[in-house]
Amino acid sequence: MQEQALRAMIARVKDGLMSRRAFVQRMVALGLTAPMAGLMLSHSGVAWAQSASTYKPTKAGGGGPLKLLYWQAPTLLNPHFAVGTKDQAACRIFYEPLAGWDADGNLVPFLAAEIPSQQNGGLADDGKSVTWKLKQGVKWHDGQPFTADDCIFNWQYAGDPATATYDVATYKDIKVEKLDDHTIKVLFQKPTPFWADPFVGVRGMLVPKHLFEAYKGDKSRDAPGNLAPVGTGPFKFVDFKPGDLVRGEINTAYHVPNRPYFDTVEMKGGGDAVSAARAVLQTGEYDYAWNLQVEDEILKKLEDGGKGRVTIVDGGSIEFIPINFTDPWTEVDGERSSIKTKHPSLSDKAVRDALNLLVDRGSVEKFIYGRTGLATANFLNNPTRFRSKATKWEVSIEKANQILDAAGWKRGSDGVREKDGKKLKFVYQTSINAPRQKTQAIVKQACEKAGIGVELKSVAASVFFSSDVANPDTYPHFYTDIEMYTTTMTEPDPALFMNQFTSWEVATKENKWQGRNITRWRNEEYDKAYRAAEGELDPVKRAALFIKMNELVIGDVAVIPVVYRPTVYGLAKSLNAPLSGWDNDTYMISDWHRET
Repeated sequence: MQEQALRAMIARVKDGLMSRRAFVQRMVALGLTAPMAGLMLSHSGVAWAQSASTYKPTKAGGGGPLKLLYWQAPTLLNPHFAVGTKDQAACRIFYEPLAGWDADGNLVPFLAAEIPSQQNGGLADDGKSVTWKLKQGVKWHDGQPFTADDCIFNWQYAGDPATATYDVATYKDIKVEKLDDHTIKVLFQKPTPFWADPFVGVRGMLVPKHLFEAYKGDKSRDAPGNLAPVGTGPFKFVDFKPGDLVRGEINTAYHVPNRPYFDTVEMKGGGDAVSAARAVLQTGEYDYAWNLQVEDEILKKLEDGGKGRVTIVDGGSIEFIPINFTDPWTEVDGERSSIKTKHPSLSDKAVRDALNLLVDRGSVEKFIYGRTGLATANFLNNPTRFRSKATKWEVSIEKANQILDAAGWKRGSDGVREKDGKKLKFVYQTSINAPRQKTQAIVKQACEKAGIGVELKSVAASVFFSSDVANPDTYPHFYTDIEMYTTTMTEPDPALFMNQFTSWEVATKENKWQGRNITRWRNEEYDKAYRAAEGELDPVKRAALFIKMNELVIGDVAVIPVVYRPTVYGLAKSLNAPLSGWDNDTYMISDWHRET
């Protein structure tokens, strides 16, 4: 759509000649997400739509226990260190952001009194600042008042590189001013099209200043609150056994009337995805199962005649194979996979090109994921406006062999290729999960036919996705040659999703492996495109920049996409649980309830 036509449509909405819903639907049809369409309208002075609530209870409590099952168990409860999705979900039971995203892409206020707009003076015309009015009367679980000082503290805390938070990129380049006890102003260095990032959604959860102030910087990992949260959310902390169980009880002083419905919440971790699916879909032992990465055929059998239902929520998640551009087997200054090294064989583009031809995405989709995982050549798949049409994937053992032959990698007596004394032998790791082990087997078989030796390594999910900086088997350490997991897109804009390939986000010992660039791939052209996209207000030009970034990553084989994955959940048939593909799954746990 041309800019002139787009502006004409926005004018029709402002004049009441087109509904907000019709505009959003038109933009979605053109490949934009509903949230981004909403941001476009808000920039133009059109107010946000009010989210429709399905909450029916007329009083808080009385709902008994809510039992959640996560086959990847949380390991800590500080949202600023929560690199794993299961840690973020556990934190959201107790902590809240100023606002979050609903399933329709609308911003929903939590600790904010209202969503900033041009009408209420919250959005600056130049796109360089946003003013948030905070909800009054909100108290932390220990009775202390929530104020603007808490927001200022979280900005300083998360934006300090010494604190080594996973969301440092959200906060380090902004400024936040306190206008009064219940008003803050966020200032950006340049016009910012996606302003709803700081204090919003997964990266917006706020911790109390009075309990964390003494643990800023290099003391951050010593805070008792990392394991015993005191938040503002619908449930108060009761107990936490890292890698096993989180328990909470109703917050009777919660700042939203008649909520929550449930008296207690239990988040049980461990096991595997199949047993989690069975416990909800078939036996009804639990109310909710997260991330059912299970063969689709098994899901259908468990759902048939059982006590639960499968819910599939669209988003931007991708199951992929990162390539290690550094040497995981050489230690430099007490750090493996150091950016001071380069990988002895994967630094050869020919080897990466061959690997790319040996991942049979089609078979992974057909025989493992079905409707829950679609083969793709792109890392960035959603919103469709940002999806490249120039990429493609193919499987060819013959071509892989030809590439390796031409590059001088010769087969040895054991059938494994080598060059200059270096063998093509890789350790390929992922978490313990049946679809992942089956995917590993498919890749290994093809690699061996091309003369590449592959050692498979499977790590317990609670370890692989742990936030423990001392654990060498976590995926951000990446102490193997290749690995595989799903990375989630928790916002409707791809900026934070795509920053995991920027040079300043490299995961290192210095930043406690909190940097999001775990491949350690660095590309100056990519960095320039990313910086340009950060300040580009024209949606067409901005989309082109992200498409270019995706094509740079794919073209250099920094990663090998496998399948694009919508999120699959198991819910008890009686459970009404608002879910969103643009926020985490417990974002609206205050509104979860049973229906008879």
